[in-house]
Amino acid sequence: MTENARYVIIGAGIHGLSTAWSLARRLRATGKGDGADVLVIDKTGVAAGASGVACGVVRNNYFQPAMRELMAHSVDVWESDPEAFAYHGVGYVQIAPEGMRFDVEQIYAEQRAIGYESELVVGQEACHAYMTEMFDDWQAPGITAVLHEKRGGYANNVASMKGLAAKAEAEGVTIRTGVRVTGLRLDGGAVTVVQTDQGDIGCDELVVAVGPWIRDIWAMLELPDRIQVTGSDGTVHPDRSMWTYWALQEGTLEVDPNEFVDNRGQLPPVLHVDSDQPLYDDTDGSLITDELWGIYYKPDFSFGGVQGGAAPVPVSRPAAEVAVDPYGPDSPEFVVGEDFVRMWTSALAHCHKRFEGKRSLYRREPSGGIGAFTPDSFPVFDVFRQNVYVIADSNHGYKMLGVGELVAGELLGEPSALLEPFRFSRYKTGRLHPTSNSPFPWS
Repeated sequence: MTENARYVIIGAGIHGLSTAWSLARRLRATGKGDGADVLVIDKTGVAAGASGVACGVVRNNYFQPAMRELMAHSVDVWESDPEAFAYHGVGYVQIAPEGMRFDVEQIYAEQRAIGYESELVVGQEACHAYMTEMFDDWQAPGITAVLHEKRGGYANNVASMKGLAAKAEAEGVTIRTGVRVTGLRLDGGAVTVVQTDQGDIGCDELVVAVGPWIRDIWAMLELPDRIQVTGSDGTVHPDRSMWTYWALQEGTLEVDPNEFVDNRGQLPPVLHVDSDQPLYDDTDGSLITDELWGIYYKPDFSFGGVQGGAAPVPVSRPAAEVAVDPYGPDSPEFVVGEDFVRMWTSALAHCHKRFEGKRSLYRREPSGGIGAFTPDSFPVFDVFRQNVYVIADSNHGYKMLGVGELVAGELLGEPSALLEPFRFSRYKTGRLHPTSNSPFPWS
């Protein structure tokens, strides 16, 4: 016997839960239904995947105008209920070298244009003075641009998802965990049945919000695993992989978060440092890299220390294996290597004297996760197979709390200008997002 639900949402992470919550509210407000029309299913549980291991940073620091506008909307949502979302609005600081100065200045100008509050400091002496006013032990050389976003910050990953789930359930949404999708039945080009290990579920509309498992559902939708991509310069790349997996490198230095405070004794903003200066091992003085590098970090009581990360690395295992279960016991989230530990702890010491000689305090535990990246490393929000809304965040996901509200509107016939730049058609037309000089692939 087939169960039926008007809206079926696959995935109980940031996008699935935020879409369910907003959709239920909109249905009730418009008299078109209520939360009883919305069913969320997840193969494990709330925040069991990427959202549950996210670093939790919330920022608007994007070189791409479309990403910046979308993130400004998401920050509004985070700020709407900080307690329920376990959100800490401490701000965000980008610290950059001369090679990225133009990018940072452009971000600042465009943040001003949309009314997003931030402060820009340029020039090596001025930047050093700004940072030492914040931290008296600041010692990173070669910084010529500092962009201090007064909004943004970070949230507790699991606590925020539980808060979001509670909001959805309060609107009447059903969240059913331990339900694994095994297939999709297409009829006339549309998905009419979601097949699971707990039985079939009929649906009118399907929302796919599965994070790094997107390629599995993509295949069930009979969509191509390789596509043509037209570059912004008109160059056609006929055979690009739709999904590429990267291992996120994140970890925790087990120091008292209360000890990493600014000169006023307050918790600092999230810090993101990019540098073109040689990075030397904090233990033996050997050269780690003389190329552009970057880290991010923050004191975080939910992690119990100073937590952060560096640029991700391509997954070395065969991609087909990763797609089976990106968060399984053999996934790269469990094998963040010594190279990362050496680099990240040395970079912390490069920036702050207080972190010199602290590598022994690095917590040896699973961290990071797996991200499924699109061909241009930016999200895809679009409808496929007539009635399937795909949310493929390309690892930008956790911070984008506001996407669910916009997707809910589109499901009810309200097109979103903020989501329009992220349609799948851009790969054919070449309307790609600009890229910056950052060492991080998502920029």
